[in-house]
Amino acid sequence: MSDKIRLFAELSYNGTGFHGWQVQPNAVTVQEVLDKALSTILRQDIETVGCGRTDTGVHAKQFYAHFDLSSPSPDLPGNPIFLSRLNSLLPPQIAVKRLWSTTPDAHARFDATLRSYEYHIHFQKDPFKQNLSWLLRDVPEIDPMNEAAALLLHYTDFSCFSKSNTQVFTNNCKISRAEWAKTADGLVFHISADRFLRNMVRAIVGTLIMVGKGLLQPADMHNIIESKNRSNAGSSVPACGLYLTEVRYPFIDG
Repeated sequence: MSDKIRLFAELSYNGTGFHGWQVQPNAVTVQEVLDKALSTILRQDIETVGCGRTDTGVHAKQFYAHFDLSSPSPDLPGNPIFLSRLNSLLPPQIAVKRLWSTTPDAHARFDATLRSYEYHIHFQKDPFKQNLSWLLRDVPEIDPMNEAAALLLHYTDFSCFSKSNTQVFTNNCKISRAEWAKTADGLVFHISADRFLRNMVRAIVGTLIMVGKGLLQPADMHNIIESKNRSNAGSSVPACGLYLTEVRYPFIDG
């Protein structure tokens, strides 16, 4: 009988200075730093599996990962003291919020039923928003952007917003929310779906900004999506304004 124990971790991170979540050669990533800290404190090799992958400079207010313990640890991962020790090994940009044991087949990526992102834009130079929001000089019109965003809910194939040459079986996603809201000094775009393609949210935002500037009409979104051609959509906006904000699972409350 195997002593393997699967654990889930909820964390958040400031993506500035990291080359995204996923481990890659010759680059510092969130996964690499987290795996190293867990391996150190648990005294065994740990390889986490994330709920997705964020690109360089993208942030996560809520992110989940799972990993397996090959043998029981003398430390109890759910213990607040353990969590404090783990966070002390991590840089200030990464915080593990909670850690708990789960069923052996629970999967951080494949079991997620909903993911939500926000994209933040501000219009006045603000040193406290550096690398945390996109400074846009010209203020776009929010109403036509929301009209165009609403059309996203009527489609499932978003090849036109996908990064080229990605190894995925399908470009289909079910978007359940896509809308802009005004903030005190800017705009924030909210989008939720069962899954997202690489670079999808940043490409959607770039296209909607073109609508807000009058370079495209809201109805043009139909032709862009139906073309399934990335070159017909707008340019991707900078990573600094993008946040993964929520990931839902059928077995996790809140």
